[in-house]
Formats: sequence, C-alpha cells, structure tokens
Amino acid sequence: MQEMSLEERKVIYRARRGLKEIDVYFDPYVKNYYLQADAAEKATFADLVEQEDPDLLDWFMEVSEPPRPEMRALINKLKHYVHG
Repeated sequence: MQEMSLEERKVIYRARRGLKEIDVYFDPYVKNYYLQADAAEKATFADLVEQEDPDLLDWFMEVSEPPRPEMRALINKLKHYVHG
C-alpha cells in the first residue's frame, strides 16, 4: 500500500466525527474506499468533512440539499455502501 499523503491523513482525521449518525457513513468509506478513490472524489470527500455536522445530517437524511451536485452524488454513494 502506498504511503498516505499529509492531505489524506488530515481528511481521514477530520472524518472522525464522534457522531454516530455521520460516522456510520464516513467510517466504512474511509476504511474501504477513500484511499483508492480518484483525485476528484478525494477532493469532494475533503470538502464534505469540512462541513458542519448539522448540515451533514440534513444532507444524509435528505432534509436539505448539499450546495454542489458532486457532494450529493458522493453522499448517495456513501449511503449505498452502508445500506446496499
């Protein structure tokens, strides 16, 4: 396995929320998919982990829409990994 970049380490660290409703999606993605993702997806995930928890919860629960379509696509992907 390749060495993780500083940016990848930061994103993985930021992905640990301590909020079960978000960690249920972020943890499996980080463990199984993040490091193999392409640069565009990694950048989108990095943007996602910078968002506030209440916004993330609303987006995952489909209460509101994320500001960019690629964020919405990645959220759907994360939900698919968890719920199939």
